[in-house]
Amino acid sequence: MNAPIIDPLQGDFPEVIEEYLEHGIMKCISFNRRGTLLAAGCSDGSCVVWDFETRGIAKELRDKDCVAAITSVCWSKNGHQILVSAADKSLCLWDVVKGEKIFRTTVHQTPLQARLHPGGGSSESTLCLVCPFSSAPMIVDLRNETTTMLPISLSDKGSGLAPPSRNKFSDGAAHFTPTAACFNKYGDLVYVGNSVGEILIINHKDNRVRGVVPISGNAVIKTIVFSRDGRYLLTNSSDRTIRIYDNLLPLKDSLKALDEIHEPTNEVETLKAVGLKCLSLFREFQDSITRVHWKAPCFSGDGEWVVGGSASKGEHKIYIWDRAGHLVKILEGPKEALMDLAWHPVHPIVVSVSLAGLVYIWAKDYTENWSAFAPDFKELEENEEYVEREDEFDLMPESEKVKESETNEDDEVDIITVEKDSAFSDSDISQDELCFLPADPCPDVPEQDKHAGSTSKLGDSKNSDSPLSEETAVDGRAMNHDSNQIEGNLCSILALQFHRLRFSRRLENSGAEDTAGVTHLKRRRKPSEKVLELQQAQKVRKPLQKAKAAASSGKSSKTKTKFGIEQEHDMNHFADENGIDD
Repeated sequence: MNAPIIDPLQGDFPEVIEEYLEHGIMKCISFNRRGTLLAAGCSDGSCVVWDFETRGIAKELRDKDCVAAITSVCWSKNGHQILVSAADKSLCLWDVVKGEKIFRTTVHQTPLQARLHPGGGSSESTLCLVCPFSSAPMIVDLRNETTTMLPISLSDKGSGLAPPSRNKFSDGAAHFTPTAACFNKYGDLVYVGNSVGEILIINHKDNRVRGVVPISGNAVIKTIVFSRDGRYLLTNSSDRTIRIYDNLLPLKDSLKALDEIHEPTNEVETLKAVGLKCLSLFREFQDSITRVHWKAPCFSGDGEWVVGGSASKGEHKIYIWDRAGHLVKILEGPKEALMDLAWHPVHPIVVSVSLAGLVYIWAKDYTENWSAFAPDFKELEENEEYVEREDEFDLMPESEKVKESETNEDDEVDIITVEKDSAFSDSDISQDELCFLPADPCPDVPEQDKHAGSTSKLGDSKNSDSPLSEETAVDGRAMNHDSNQIEGNLCSILALQFHRLRFSRRLENSGAEDTAGVTHLKRRRKPSEKVLELQQAQKVRKPLQKAKAAASSGKSSKTKTKFGIEQEHDMNHFADENGIDD
């Protein structure tokens, strides 16, 4: 599809399922920063990296120590590392190109979500924010294997914070609602949404709450996420409402801007006053008719659209709003629950994960509209006969020719420098960014190996990529023995059928009945003596009539030989004996 002939008034949001990806049972997905690679965590503990341009598997990261389901995947800013959290309480940082583990650690609670620090510096490349199942969010340093618990509420005395102790949650005695948290654009602040309807703005370096933003209704915050440009914050609450906040702090040096804000005397009121200067409610999204719960809401790549999946069981619906709050599209997929959702960083493409483990790719259904770009262009509903003008193809004089472009053909063309993408404001930071993985072609199999493989056991067939290939390989000998036995039985059955066919034909020719008495063949009746005499007379009459006809013509009397006279005498004698009239 050519981009210049696409109508710009159609809206840049997906409409139909373009394709689906299948590899095991996938649970969660994440795009890299450029949208060229898609990582998917599977239920068997592996992480699959898809080349999103070719829709092919570029890399498979499998940890032999992890067999539990993957709960989240997160790319580093330069795309060289992937952070994977699993249900066995493990965190693993992978080198994508080499396919090797860099760091692996375990936490005291099952991590529902893990996010790498977006700064990408050398001292911050191993920091990650983990949201466990039943404890407060934590900052984990994968290199030093240290854990820092973040505060999730203000203290009753109003002293500012209530950072939970590590031992309090290590045994799992305290029960908490899963708490959502995320870094801001440059990672100097952490925004935590707690179970009492508050957004805490925390400096994770000194573990202090710097601002509080209360949410109307005091509902539990289930999801909190920033847009790619860092200008908007999205929250998903248990009151079935998605809220969008304006980020009033500068994108860079947000912590320094917090220090410059004037603070009142009261501690609690101070934090709330600072919070009002950090976030401002912009819009609320909800379905007032069906009142559905939302799952995995997020922004589009440019922040112009808000998308959220329905959390209802048995349906795969995706709602798309514009930032002004208007519902523009409802995407209805198969009758499978939605597990995860992601919007492509650059293109109007949404990728969703179903309960069955399939990844559906939703894209726009483009229609060509040439007249939208050329007002004098006329679109025809059907073919029309065109009558050319008399001078339409005449050669124009030299004076009326269009002047050729003054392009110096000797100038060198730069094919090395890559232009910066306008969709990325800080693209100059990641010069060594990983956008594509090198191809790893499979070597050709020699012809001898092909023939040897075709006669080998069933487990080594070309269907070895199927889920049953491992079991087939283990039971290869038994299956080979069974196949030989089946082959021998088949030959016996064919031989028995052949003998039955010959026996039935023999019975049919002889006019006998079937020995089983089930089917009766038609019996041939023996002709009587009178019928046999008539048939014999008919055979004699025809040559006799021909001979008499030849004799009457006068030709045969002249050329009759001794053999002919004897034959005629025999025929007459046979006719007289049988009483046949000439």
